[in-house]
Amino acid sequence: MSVQEDMTASATTRAPHDNGVVLPEQAAAPDSWLRSYVNGLRWSDSFVLGAALLIAYVTRFPRGHDGVRVSNGVHASYLILSLGLLTVWCVAMAAKRTRHRRVVGTGAPEYTAVFQASWLAFSMVAIVCLALKIDIARGFLLIAFPLGTLALLLNRWLARQRLVKRRRSGRHCDRVLVVGAREQVAEMVAELEFATDAGLRVVGVCLAPGEEPLEGVETVGDFVDIADTAQRYGASLVVLTSSPQLTTDLVRHIGWDLEGTGIDLALAPALTDVAGQRLVSTPVSGTNLLHVDEPRFDGPRYVFKSVFDWVLALLITIAISPVLLVIAVLVKVTSRGPLFYTQQRVGRNGEHFGMLKFRSMVPDAHERLAEVLAAEGVEEIGMFYKPKNDPRVTPVGRVLRRYSLDELPQLFNVLRGEMSLVGPRPQIDAEVALYDRKASRRLLVRPGLTGLWQVSGRSNLEADESIRLDVYYAENWTVFGDALLLARTAKAMIAGEGAR
Repeated sequence: MSVQEDMTASATTRAPHDNGVVLPEQAAAPDSWLRSYVNGLRWSDSFVLGAALLIAYVTRFPRGHDGVRVSNGVHASYLILSLGLLTVWCVAMAAKRTRHRRVVGTGAPEYTAVFQASWLAFSMVAIVCLALKIDIARGFLLIAFPLGTLALLLNRWLARQRLVKRRRSGRHCDRVLVVGAREQVAEMVAELEFATDAGLRVVGVCLAPGEEPLEGVETVGDFVDIADTAQRYGASLVVLTSSPQLTTDLVRHIGWDLEGTGIDLALAPALTDVAGQRLVSTPVSGTNLLHVDEPRFDGPRYVFKSVFDWVLALLITIAISPVLLVIAVLVKVTSRGPLFYTQQRVGRNGEHFGMLKFRSMVPDAHERLAEVLAAEGVEEIGMFYKPKNDPRVTPVGRVLRRYSLDELPQLFNVLRGEMSLVGPRPQIDAEVALYDRKASRRLLVRPGLTGLWQVSGRSNLEADESIRLDVYYAENWTVFGDALLLARTAKAMIAGEGAR
């Protein structure tokens, strides 16, 4: 048997790796689950759209309707009209590639694509009705499109929750081969292992010749015959990181070798923590220049964010006012002291404000801080520090903290314009004094009642990772992303994840 045959045989018959990756002989076809998942989305999307159109008709015309005038003396029933709207909507969903293999299950990009498809469908219908003078009931459309859009988003969210659950158990994952210099490959592997929801499982790495193997992941080759290596290890995606030896010609040849194999090729840029909406590609003589727009911390978008925060905070405060009243009574009757605890925090541009909380500790908690620090062997407070077993917390306060209910009064900070619903958590002067240039960028936006790191592990994250997530949010936030973070926060509060 030749060396190549021996390598091929051993690659396809060895046992699963320690990291849970299954090699080709034990794995199902890479796209089998994807085809089933996409078909399920196609049917469920059509069903929820049909249901939305039916609800819109029944709501707008509870006693029935003769139909809509299409042209001179010609009428069409709303059944025909609804079928036409359903067809246009489905075409828009396809045009925006909402069921593309690199879109489904991605979270925010998928939801954005669905929203854009719904907006495209609404625009197409409006233009056609205007051009052909179709007298369609406006109330029908004003009910159907918002309801259908929300139904689509909910359908995709539920589908993604099921997909994420399977991915966390090692199923329905794309198998990835990472190629590049050792340091860059190690960073990429760490990122992919952390982002389990993305469903990208590393089956091996290819390093530059002469580099030391990585610990915890198998080195399966170098920069020779990468396409063949990817096929032998059942990879469905090859990720190229930066390396001086990955020349333009080599990358081009790798792409040619992968043509027709069904294996995707992705390039990981050295620039990280920049959202896609800030990147613009410009072709120059066959070379793509990647322009990076500078982040903006004022202007119309921030005015809209302020209005959005204020209106939503007011609605939430009104909706949960009975809960606030019950908590207030419990705090007052179970321990002596004030109802609220006000602490000076550092806000946007270094401005101070009094952050409100329901009191969850005994009245003399501040005087006993040194005692708690000594008990835990802590000499000074670092960023994001919280005592693990704080004896100063009251029994009711412990429950409030577990579900973050003690932070609900910060809605009044939002209404006063001192905080946002979503943003970096405000910190005290002692923590801000430890900031470096990177951490200081947290102060370029208003602090938030919740933030990106709270729903990514909350107090379980290391300080450096928390800072990185806060800075990423400050530079790349969107209103749509804020809505998703608020939904994830509600889920984390119910589960009590990562709280202390």
